[in-house]
Amino acid sequence: MREELKGPKVENVSVAIVEIPLENNEKEYIVYLLNFRDDIMEGIIVASTGYGENPQSGEQVKTSTLRKGIELMLPNEAARIEPIMPDLFDLTNEFWVSFWVNDVMYDKRFIFVPGSINEKEFKLIEILGYKGVVLAS
Repeated sequence: MREELKGPKVENVSVAIVEIPLENNEKEYIVYLLNFRDDIMEGIIVASTGYGENPQSGEQVKTSTLRKGIELMLPNEAARIEPIMPDLFDLTNEFWVSFWVNDVMYDKRFIFVPGSINEKEFKLIEILGYKGVVLAS
């Protein structure tokens, strides 16, 4: 592919899946977009989908594609994207992030492979104050 068609490299943007403790020892899992850039991200669109093989039945599974729009994110800001069910942790979970900075469009695919969303591997994500897993650009 020609280099000029690839677009600028996305840096200092991450997608995180965190565990939020609820009452009665229950947990909620939430997907966040993290802006560690020094500039403002605008016109952000996040498209998410899950796909893969159901471990119990062996059949192919594909979730609906969800889209989330965010007007802007300031430097060192986090934005809640969507909740995610633990049933989806055994699938490939893809988050395609597109945004504008100074009239330049950036986009990047963040892919959580099956097994990468594992509570045993969760670490504290300081910007959120919760434990989870992060995919960085």
